Amino acid sequence: MTRLALAVLLLVSLNTLALPAQTRQPVEQFVAAHQQPILRELVELLSIPNVAADRANVRRNADLLRDLFTKRGFTAEILETDGNPLVFAELRVPGAQRTLLFYAHYDGQPVDPKGWSQASPFTPVLRRARLEDGGQEIPNFLALQQFPPDARLYARSASDDKAPIVALLTALDALASMKQRPTSNVKVILDGEEEARSPSLAATMGRYREKYRADLMLILDGPLHASGKPTLSFGARGTLSFQLTTFGPKFALHSGHYGNWAPNPAFDMTRLLASMKGADGRVLVDGFYDDVPPLSPEERRILAAVPDAPDELMRFFGIGRTDQVGSNLQEALQYPSLNIRGLQSGDIGDQARTIIPDRATAEIDVRLVMETDPERMLQRILTHIRAQGFHVLLNAEPDDQTRARYPRIVRISRVNSTKAYRTEMTLPESQALIRTLERVWAEPPVRNRTMGGTVPIDFFIQALGMPAIGVPVVNFDNNQHSNNENLRLQNLWDAVISFAAVLQM
Repeated sequence: MTRLALAVLLLVSLNTLALPAQTRQPVEQFVAAHQQPILRELVELLSIPNVAADRANVRRNADLLRDLFTKRGFTAEILETDGNPLVFAELRVPGAQRTLLFYAHYDGQPVDPKGWSQASPFTPVLRRARLEDGGQEIPNFLALQQFPPDARLYARSASDDKAPIVALLTALDALASMKQRPTSNVKVILDGEEEARSPSLAATMGRYREKYRADLMLILDGPLHASGKPTLSFGARGTLSFQLTTFGPKFALHSGHYGNWAPNPAFDMTRLLASMKGADGRVLVDGFYDDVPPLSPEERRILAAVPDAPDELMRFFGIGRTDQVGSNLQEALQYPSLNIRGLQSGDIGDQARTIIPDRATAEIDVRLVMETDPERMLQRILTHIRAQGFHVLLNAEPDDQTRARYPRIVRISRVNSTKAYRTEMTLPESQALIRTLERVWAEPPVRNRTMGGTVPIDFFIQALGMPAIGVPVVNFDNNQHSNNENLRLQNLWDAVISFAAVLQM
C-alpha cells in the first residue's frame, strides 16, 4: 500500500471514529429547539390506552406508530397476527455498513387507576420533580417551549416502553436536520404483546423470518443504571411464573366455632413459602443454583466495575439489609431468584372478618439466567413442595375424595416461562457499540452482563442467530410496571443523542 493510500485510509478511519462525537452538539441543539413538539408527540402516543387485552386501542397505537415511521421516510406496515398487530418499519440506506434491527414494545402493563395520583394513567401529567419528592404538577405544560430537565412525565408506558420509540424517531429527525443519514440499514419491530410474553411475535417467525434478519439487534427496553450513566445490557434474565393455592375447608368457617380445630390454609401457605428461602435470602430448594458455573476472574472484574453505590441504593429504597446471594448486586443478578409477587387469603382492613379462609394464594416468579432451564427449575420446586408434605394438583380443584385422602394440598396453575439470553461483550458488534457510546458521551458506558429484568423474546434472538444488546435510556426510578410510572425528561433528551450516535455507528 502506498504512503498516500495509507494516509487516506487513516483519515477515513479517524473521521469515522470521530463521527459520533461530532454528532452530539448539533443533536443537543436540535433537541433544545424542539422540546415542545418532541414532548407533544410522546404525549399523543401515551394518551392512547395500551393494555394488551384492549384490542381496539392497541390497534390505534399500531396505526399511529406506523404513520410516525412513514413520516420519517420508512417503509412501514402493520404485520397482522392472531393477537395484537406488530409494526414493522424499514429504511434502506445506500452504501450501508450493516443492518440494525431495533426492538421495542408499545403495549403496557395493566393499570389500577385508583392507585395513580392523577385523573387517568392515560392522561399524561408533568411534574417539576418526582412525586415522592413533592414534585408539583405543571398545568397546561404542552404550551411551554422549554422544560425543566428533572421534570417527570407521569403516564402508563412513559418509560416502558414508548419513550425510547419517540427518542429513536427524534434521532432520525435530528440527523435529517443536519442533512445526514444513518450509516446502517434500519429495521424496527414494535411488539404489541411484550407484557403478555410476546406470543404473536413468536407465531410470525415462520412467515417473516427473512424480513427480520439483521447484523445486530438493539433492544430499547429497561432502565439505565442507577448512576444515570450510559448503559448497555448484554443479556436479560428469563422468568418462570406460577400460582400456588393451598386449601382449607370447602367454605370459610367462623374462627370462634372452629379455630384450633379446622386447619388454616394461610398458615400452610406461609410455612411452605418460608421453607423455600432462608433468612439470608438464599433459596433452599435443592439444586436451585446448581446449573450456574462459578464466575471467572474476568467476569468478576466486569461485574465489579459497575458503579452500583449500594449504600445509596439502600437509602433510596429504604431497606436496612440485602439478600446474600452474591457478594454485590451485579453478582446477585447472575443467579436465579425466587420472588413472592403477591399473597391473598381472606380479607384485610375494613373488610376483615373473623373466619378461617377456604384457601390462600401466592403468585411466584423465578428469574432465570442463561444456564437455567425453566422446566428443570419447575420440577425442582415441585419436588421441594412434595417434600414438605403437600399433595400437588396441576391446574385442578380438589374434589371431596382428594380432600379426604390428603391432609395438605397445593394446586399449581398459571405456569408461564421464557428463557434468558446473553451476548458476549467481546464480539465485534458489542465492541463497536461500546466504542460508539464512549465516544459520544466521553466516558465508557456501564456494561451489564445481565439485566435484572426480562425481555420475553429469547426465541426471537435464537431463531435469527444474531447478537442482541439492550440500549436502555430511561431513568431507573421510573416505577416501571407500577402505579405512577414516569419519565425524567432529561433522559428523553439524552436518549436522542445516544440513538443518533448509534445510527451513525
